[in-house]
Amino acid sequence: MLSERQKMILSAIVDDYIRSAEPVGSRSISKRGDVGYSAATIRNEMSDLEELGFLEQPHTSAGRIPSNKGYRYYVDHLLSPGSLSPMEKESIKTFFENKIQEVEGVVQHAATILSSLTNYTAIVLGPETYKTTLASLQLIPLNERSAVAIIVTNTGHVENRTVTIPDGVPVGEIEKFVNVMNAKLKGVPLYRLRSKMYTELVAELSKHVAGYEELLAVVESVLEGDESDRLYLGGATNMLTQPEFKDVDKVKTILDLFDQTETMLRMFAATPAGIQVKIGGENTLEAINHCSIITASYSIEGQPVGTIGILGPTRMDYRKVIAVLDLFTKDLTNSLSRWYR
Repeated sequence: MLSERQKMILSAIVDDYIRSAEPVGSRSISKRGDVGYSAATIRNEMSDLEELGFLEQPHTSAGRIPSNKGYRYYVDHLLSPGSLSPMEKESIKTFFENKIQEVEGVVQHAATILSSLTNYTAIVLGPETYKTTLASLQLIPLNERSAVAIIVTNTGHVENRTVTIPDGVPVGEIEKFVNVMNAKLKGVPLYRLRSKMYTELVAELSKHVAGYEELLAVVESVLEGDESDRLYLGGATNMLTQPEFKDVDKVKTILDLFDQTETMLRMFAATPAGIQVKIGGENTLEAINHCSIITASYSIEGQPVGTIGILGPTRMDYRKVIAVLDLFTKDLTNSLSRWYR
């Protein structure tokens, strides 16, 4: 448990290091008007904070920098709510006023404005086409082991995929399954299909269709479809402006990751709703385990439908980024709700 003085000093060090990207010394902290302790007292506390793992000393006789543990404590316990300038708020307001007539435009250009507002890399996972509804579902057996799954939407779009027929499921059961699905789900928006399959159909399917669980999994795999066009990047080269990324090989590893769409989608798929902060090694992907990423979800009718992420160094301006994401996702949620009303 940190003392109030240690908390104040840690917060001051993190704030100074975010601004300067230079190790922070006790003298510079003592000169701050909001601290009120001598350099000697601060130096002793900094030594204790380093011993506790909240600070690191990159060079002998140099100042300290926050460790990942220090950033984590700062974000969880010391971070005060941030605010945006009137110009930044106006930029977001103008963005939605200009783009709201095109849902695609909102999502595609969101990454650009967010990278501009934060000076980091913005990653936006866009929603599916929420006005699209199911017209029909077909599962056409090709042989005992495979079938073609066909999903037709009200817009005439056809999604088809060869799937494996689950072991032990007779062709007759497949036909009954398809009949129930079409009777109950025709006209349902695609984004609601998964939830309705498991909340409204399970009871009926369990009475009439053997192996329905495996068949539901087959349909769900087809619904995933090709989501590569749902991922948008903004400010990918902003990494080059950060002193932490002077190492070309390190930057190249991150830029290579941006080209791995499936990997990026999996990373976002595991992100909980709301604003989340992952620091350093908390990121499971090796390419970004020396970065921080802040994500926020946006919703339609209370259901999270997409994610926005801001990627930068662990020396990220957490207060500013969280404030930007909070306002932007709220406005995006409100705008999409009006669009799909």
